[in-house]
Amino acid sequence: MEGGVKGVEYQAQPRDAYKIAYIIHFLLGAGNLLPWNAFITAVDYFGHLYPTKHVEKVFSVAYMSSSVLVLLVMMTWSGWWEKMSPRLRLNLGFSLFVLSLMVAPITDWLSHSSALSSGRANAGYCVTVASVVVCGLADGLVGGSLMGSAGKLPKKYMQAVFAGTASSGVIISLLRISTKAMLPQTPKGLQTSAHLYFIVSTMFLLCCILACNLLYRLTVMQEHCRLAQEEPSCARPKFWDLARKIPVPAFGIFVTYTVTLSIFPGFIAEDLESNLFRDWYPILLITVYNVADLVGKSLTAVYLLKSIKRATLACIARLLFYPIFTACLHGPPWLKTEIPMGVLTFMLGLTNGYLTSVLMMTVPKTVPASEAELSAIVMVVFLGVGLVSGSVLGWFWIL
Repeated sequence: MEGGVKGVEYQAQPRDAYKIAYIIHFLLGAGNLLPWNAFITAVDYFGHLYPTKHVEKVFSVAYMSSSVLVLLVMMTWSGWWEKMSPRLRLNLGFSLFVLSLMVAPITDWLSHSSALSSGRANAGYCVTVASVVVCGLADGLVGGSLMGSAGKLPKKYMQAVFAGTASSGVIISLLRISTKAMLPQTPKGLQTSAHLYFIVSTMFLLCCILACNLLYRLTVMQEHCRLAQEEPSCARPKFWDLARKIPVPAFGIFVTYTVTLSIFPGFIAEDLESNLFRDWYPILLITVYNVADLVGKSLTAVYLLKSIKRATLACIARLLFYPIFTACLHGPPWLKTEIPMGVLTFMLGLTNGYLTSVLMMTVPKTVPASEAELSAIVMVVFLGVGLVSGSVLGWFWIL
């Protein structure tokens, strides 16, 4: 392990003037999860359009399954994958993000411009779910590329990516709150605010496309790539061979996201009600989660837990959220009120953010430099499998 760390941490790291490379990694991290957060945070809008559908739960399964599918394809046809440069993969992924995110308002304009029939509503719903699937495919493309390339760089860039992914939820939550608050609380106002919300989100993604093209033109990135190429070359390890080297953190990241996605966003968005906040309630709880997730991922810049075993035990300890949330759902009525649920949602996000950041920053530095990129991808795959299993388990709350 010692040798692996030394192999990755360069003796003379190139200087990141004005921290431009750090800022771009932060921006790309935010853009990676922004489309997903955009879909789930518009719960009031989609709930109004499709009141009989379990929108959040369906979105979770559709998005996570397609995202993991891309990661598995990456592992199966790694030769084809490696022929594509990280820059090309990021451009393709963010372009798909833009297309999928604009489907919701365009479909709404086309299908709701006149009296809405049940057939047209179902068609619009199917098209929207299909756009979520495409968005998940893009996430696998962007996430795998971004984590893999950051895994070969100093820890600060991986921390920037994860701080960015956490900030995307806060950015989207604030955007949804502001667009919803500035317009009348009527069906027409809800529709207009949601369209504005999706358009602004798309503009952010267009900025990400510009940023990822700028990133690989920076001198500091070219220097990092040159130094990485100077590392002693060896045969590229296979996915499962490397997975056997890091089973503990891989299991930890799997458990973390199984727990998180089985509760968030489905349980929080669909199974809780508030007479005080009404349709604002799920938006506010999602905002609480996103703020906590950002705080958790940012804490690694202050204190980084270096023991992978302790971090994994903490991941397993998060299974306690199941009996606690079950007690809130079926126990005394006061447990289901706004303050207890707000506190629990905050703790869910805080632990998710911190433990994810710890594992993803630490694991690539425990293997030789030649295995750093693939180790990050291994972790992303297990993270994705956890997302899928959690989104499927989320359906059990309706039983």
